[in-house]
Amino acid sequence: MLPAKLQPLVFAFIMSGFMAFLMSGILTLLNLGWFSGFVLSWLKAYLVAHACAFPLVLIFAPLSRRLTALLIRPS
Repeated sequence: MLPAKLQPLVFAFIMSGFMAFLMSGILTLLNLGWFSGFVLSWLKAYLVAHACAFPLVLIFAPLSRRLTALLIRPS
């Protein structure tokens, strides 16, 4: 098990991985259509997408939290 202090990094890594996987698959399909090398093209796109998405999640998470706090009324 990992220490609790790594929770934000682990969460960002997993969430960006899911998002990059799904979005790269959808966009690869929309841009290239289904073809014999689709899965390989998707996986290549995923690797690039996740390499970009993970640091971007870390950069934009604080801004997203602040914007969310402005939009949500405290209970």
